[in-house]
Amino acid sequence: MRTIFYISDGTALTAEAFGRAMLSMFPLKVEHKTLAFIDSEAKAEQAVAKISAAHEASGERPIIFHTFVSLDLKRIITGSTGSCFDFLDYFVEPLSRELNISAQPKTNRTHGIQDNGSIRDSYDSRIEAVNYSLANDDGSNIADYDQADIILLGVSRTGKTPTSLYLALHYGIKAANYPLTEDDDMENLQLPKALKLHRHKIFGLTLEPQRLHEIRSKRREGSRYASMQQCRFELQEVEKMYRREAIPFLDSTRFSVEEIAAKILAETNLERHHY
Repeated sequence: MRTIFYISDGTALTAEAFGRAMLSMFPLKVEHKTLAFIDSEAKAEQAVAKISAAHEASGERPIIFHTFVSLDLKRIITGSTGSCFDFLDYFVEPLSRELNISAQPKTNRTHGIQDNGSIRDSYDSRIEAVNYSLANDDGSNIADYDQADIILLGVSRTGKTPTSLYLALHYGIKAANYPLTEDDDMENLQLPKALKLHRHKIFGLTLEPQRLHEIRSKRREGSRYASMQQCRFELQEVEKMYRREAIPFLDSTRFSVEEIAAKILAETNLERHHY
């Protein structure tokens, strides 16, 4: 077991993203610790104490992924007993040469809010998209579907809500979602009337029956709703409709919400509003 620290004088989100991407390539059991807003020497010294304690407890040098604007704070952290990695060290100087522009590091520039036009607009668009997705969850507000960038369709518990919110928060995409239920007459399933005008925006989600059974059982164990027979029947009928109506769809059984969102963007060529 190795202890992994993500440390920054900002949010530490960049350090986390870089570190987790690197660690995903290694079959390793780890304990994650994020230390954000280490923006004073006192906090940096406290961080070093935590690194030392982790080293002493495990007998293994902690791995530290860090991003610091302050060189003084960076020196304190890199003087610890941990093994330190900062990918910015390797790329900022070569990129500066290529762009012929000197880097101007600033704390919280990547994930903060600044009133400099596009960054503020991007933040506002994400918040607007999240509010839209919340207001249009589970078919609750079909009157606003003309504003949707995409409408996710599927039976209950196939991941429509988390995917909608992820698309909104990370990409600024207005994602509505609509549930297909027994009330839609599964044996003669047709595309709901409320969706026909927006057919070009629809993307379907599905799962393997066993996985849907497991998810539903956690919510209503022993019910008909969660039974393997019902799960298999609903998915079979919905997938028939997807194919009949030529609706693109994804079996999300083995994908994380991040992967589902990325695959939807790739398959639909939907324009993201935030980078």
